[in-house]
Amino acid sequence: MSLFSELSRNELEKLHTELLGQYEDYQGRNLRLDMSRGKPSPDQLNLVSGMLDVVNSTASPLSADGVDCRNYGDFDGIPECKAIFCDMLGVSFDELFICGNSSLSIMYDAIGKMVLHGVRPGATPWCKLDRVKFLCPVPGYDRHFAITERYGIEMIPVDMTPEGPDMDTVERLAASDASIKGIWCVPKYSNPDGITYSDETVRRFARMKTAADDFMIMWDNAYAVHDLHPEHRDTLINILDECKKAGDPNRVMIFASTSKITYAGAGIAVFACAQEVMERMKKLLTIQTIGFDKMNMLRHARYFKNLDGIMAHMDKQAELLRPKFKTVLDAFERELGGKGVAEWINPNGGYFISLNVMDGCAKRVVQLCKDAGVVLTSAGSTYPYGDDPHDRNIRIAPTYPSIPELECAVSLLCVCTKLAAVEKLLRS
Repeated sequence: MSLFSELSRNELEKLHTELLGQYEDYQGRNLRLDMSRGKPSPDQLNLVSGMLDVVNSTASPLSADGVDCRNYGDFDGIPECKAIFCDMLGVSFDELFICGNSSLSIMYDAIGKMVLHGVRPGATPWCKLDRVKFLCPVPGYDRHFAITERYGIEMIPVDMTPEGPDMDTVERLAASDASIKGIWCVPKYSNPDGITYSDETVRRFARMKTAADDFMIMWDNAYAVHDLHPEHRDTLINILDECKKAGDPNRVMIFASTSKITYAGAGIAVFACAQEVMERMKKLLTIQTIGFDKMNMLRHARYFKNLDGIMAHMDKQAELLRPKFKTVLDAFERELGGKGVAEWINPNGGYFISLNVMDGCAKRVVQLCKDAGVVLTSAGSTYPYGDDPHDRNIRIAPTYPSIPELECAVSLLCVCTKLAAVEKLLRS
């Protein structure tokens, strides 16, 4: 079929009638499917069932350094678990801290500490400033934006490119305004576009001039090992190493977790940073907690043993996820390709597919899907304040549904995308 925009009005009206009939058929199926978040499927969770058996009533509760994991001690994490994450993130033992199960909680807490206390050495607490702003690559992660908004920090959208955030804009803004205190980043398989930052982008982050002397890069490496095609893994150079080379190692905090590696509600989360920032964070954390769940750290360390164990496990996950991503992408190509109504990115890893429908149609597409029983991520959620200025981006989360459910859901999504586009063209 030719571009929808090239169809005559009579052709559009005929197509509208046809699509409306298809849509009403889906409405009659009583579908009930929630695809609003990127959740691991039960099959993914079952891959690590053996982790529950490696620490039991007969197993030693002692960590590698002799600390009883049932008791206090090893405030920043047990060594055998730290070793895995240090290898994963490319940092040293004294640059890494293991917390609870949620990297989102760490990021929320880190921003709170910057607001109340300042984290970089000598930094003024942001609560004492008249105005604080953050740069937000878009489309991006809604939870990052929610954290920033909750603390009353003004958000400035920055467009994503195939190399990462538009660094010309990032550098210009950061150098010109001292109230801009940081930026959110998902540097590998970004949420939702699936873009991995280029080497040059990472180096520009490390070298760039900032008007604020306490500018902080919030480096959420959530998908560090989430490759869909292990034979063609994306590579991401080490941001902390690059910041050290550039003479400002204190400008970055790195975050990661096993939430989409092992159990989403019972994983392990970590942060990493230069030693000066780490000492500041530890000083603040000693008031907050005596330590985190070392028994869970022990489970993870004994089950995986090392980073190779993690990577072997993630290859098994990839085998489960590749068919799901392919189901969505094949349907997009078959149903939407060449019609001028949508664009999408074929990611090499991560958890999402970013779909851009015709401008002004995303909210309508999401509502049509919801009215037919399929809940997608809210239109606009990938932008600060929920405001997509083009009303076009929809984040697709294909991981949780079964293949048959996904086939049905994406088929409906394609019908809704075409229907919304035809409606717009008929109004014009």
